[in-house]
Amino acid sequence: MAYRWLAEATVALHFAFILFVVLGALLVVRNLRWAWLHVPAVAWVAWLEFTGAICPLTPLENAFRARAGEAGYAGGFIDRYLVPVIYPAGLTPGIQMALGIAVVVLNVLVYAWAWRRRCRRRATERAA
Repeated sequence: MAYRWLAEATVALHFAFILFVVLGALLVVRNLRWAWLHVPAVAWVAWLEFTGAICPLTPLENAFRARAGEAGYAGGFIDRYLVPVIYPAGLTPGIQMALGIAVVVLNVLVYAWAWRRRCRRRATERAA
């Protein structure tokens, strides 16, 4: 029972990490200090997507599932949980590359917006 719970907790952590990577730049808009955590997270996910590597959380989840007497699965977290919802045909290297590019582009755009917003705020403070 404990291993099943650990497997489910690993899935939840994995999903939370993905949400942080995709939406974490919005935290940077509020406070630039989030960038110290967010930029390495984005770089890690981009590297995983560009190289086709599997996140270490996937084998960890599979190990917990095996210890709980359940079957693990082949492939990565995205292939197992997100692809069936987003891409029913399956994850291909081209789609994986597109996901990596989308993560980087989305975050660069939000960071540019946050930086510009900060510069404007500083200019307004100096003028006052």
